[in-house]
Amino acid sequence: MAFKFEDLKVWQITLKLSNEIDLITKEFPKIELFSLSSQIKKAADSVNLNIAEGCIGQSKAEFSRFLTYFIRSGLEVVSCLFMALARKYISEDVFKRLYNEYEQLCKMISKLKTSL
Repeated sequence: MAFKFEDLKVWQITLKLSNEIDLITKEFPKIELFSLSSQIKKAADSVNLNIAEGCIGQSKAEFSRFLTYFIRSGLEVVSCLFMALARKYISEDVFKRLYNEYEQLCKMISKLKTSL
């Protein structure tokens, strides 16, 4: 693999989840196109992009800063999932599965930050 981030398991997982969020939002009502759909997609993409951007051979402190952005964007996705559930755009099962995956990702990133 040509880029360091491609080897990171968290990046691979976030790529999969970002694509899954994109598919889920296609089922949201059209009224949400420029609000919740857009917001959750941007946050999910941001999670993935912050890992890639943070791996550009910068200092450990700089990488740690991007990992903090990762966690913030991950929590934004979770908050959007709560709204989607409350508005009945996603099922309880979809919510729980994605919630658990983002929870695990945030734990992984916290451990990665600690190891720097």
